[in-house]
Amino acid sequence: MTEYKSAFPDLPQFSGFMRPCRLEGEAFNLEVLGQIPQEIEGTFFRVMPDPQTPPFIENDTWFNGDGNVSAFRVKDGKVSFKQRYVRTEKFIRERESQRALLGKYRNKFTDAVEFRIRSTANTNIVHFNGQLLALKEDSPPYAMDPITLETKGLYDFDGQLPSLTFTAHPKFDPKTGEMVCFGYEAKGDGTPDVCYYNVTADGKFTETVWLVAPVVAMIHDFAVTENWVIFPIIPQVCDLERMMQGGEHWQWSSTTPMYLGVIPRHGAQSTDVKWFQYKNSFPGHTANAYEDKNGILVIDLGLSEKNQFFWWPDAEGNAPEPSSIHGELVRFTIDPQSEDLNLSEPKVLQADNSEFYRIDDRFLMRPYRHCFFDMMDPKLGTDFERIAPNIGGGYPLYNSLGHFDNLTGKTEVYFPGKAHMVQEPVFIPRRNSTVEGDGYIMVLVNNYETMSSELHLLDTSDFTKLQAKILIPVRLRHGLHGSWVDGKELPLPSQAE
Repeated sequence: MTEYKSAFPDLPQFSGFMRPCRLEGEAFNLEVLGQIPQEIEGTFFRVMPDPQTPPFIENDTWFNGDGNVSAFRVKDGKVSFKQRYVRTEKFIRERESQRALLGKYRNKFTDAVEFRIRSTANTNIVHFNGQLLALKEDSPPYAMDPITLETKGLYDFDGQLPSLTFTAHPKFDPKTGEMVCFGYEAKGDGTPDVCYYNVTADGKFTETVWLVAPVVAMIHDFAVTENWVIFPIIPQVCDLERMMQGGEHWQWSSTTPMYLGVIPRHGAQSTDVKWFQYKNSFPGHTANAYEDKNGILVIDLGLSEKNQFFWWPDAEGNAPEPSSIHGELVRFTIDPQSEDLNLSEPKVLQADNSEFYRIDDRFLMRPYRHCFFDMMDPKLGTDFERIAPNIGGGYPLYNSLGHFDNLTGKTEVYFPGKAHMVQEPVFIPRRNSTVEGDGYIMVLVNNYETMSSELHLLDTSDFTKLQAKILIPVRLRHGLHGSWVDGKELPLPSQAE
């Protein structure tokens, strides 16, 4: 019989700053230290895994929490805040039962009840064709109202979605407005099937292609150019038999290569895919990809020699000590016509420990210059001894933001303070400017001294200095991904509405 808990486990992933937030609500006219330029108008959406009930799996991963979506609306130099849970099937049934019903991360065999859709909708939040889509890569999206954050329901694009799963990292073509997507384990848990598809700006599916991956493993992010799609396979592998015995969905495999699957973006058949391979390593999030003048593919992404998802160890239980993990921004180049499927050593673009790469999205899929990301540099002066009791754990820590210039090779660093860590940044273009990277960076910051959250705003023309600090009246648990939606795309109501 499943034992239900009435309190969260005394474990790092539920302690300190990582204690579940479990809050829905709104606040207007947040405190602003400094000045928000009047030209900035839009909404910063982000989502965090935030369990509404204590799990009955004692050492549950922080990845398994319910999706709780925050919306920071910026207009006339002021900021309002709204937050609501995504009403997934899991969320609704657990609220009715007042107890956890979902078992281990992505393992239906450990659930207390049978779910039709197990999604937690907790990994990314994007705006497309009038819908706010809450994404989790093991299931279809959930649609939300972009103004009220009310959940509309499971979203299958009017019956067009061909796969059981949908990526948490769709790419948006800045020229055509198309959304390029895929699903892995697309025919269900433990299947090697990958389904690639393209969605027009008005929501019509095109280019549906079914592929078979060389291994059943995680494909968290991917990259797209004007004519090609690239799938990085992380050597976290799935075994259905292990899951049926109550084990984890993912297990690190030190003998599995890192693959980059390459397929034409238009007019492809399943047999057109090529699985290029590199030594065992962990490919993180992609920064960008494009084709050079000779048709060679350029793919920039984070890469680590160690398992960055250390909470899913190998078969012997081995996992790297978190502070020993070092990811850096690298560049692979691939001739898509080559028959040699062995990848050469990548070029290291930026060697600091980094992740969560973001660019000026107007230059996605094309040559670009500017990249913004999270960094961890202990030499910057973070007072780890003082804040350690408040941090909590179970996730990677980054104490600064980096701005890498592909043209000059130089890196600028913004350090928010000795008691702070940063989450994923977003880029906001300066109004009426078409210059790449000209604009602002907004980032959610964890303040471990006040145990509250802050929004920091930077001007990219003076990256190392704080433009404005927005104080949030609550502590927002560490999140995953988010996006900026311009006010021209999503008009904002006044703060009085």
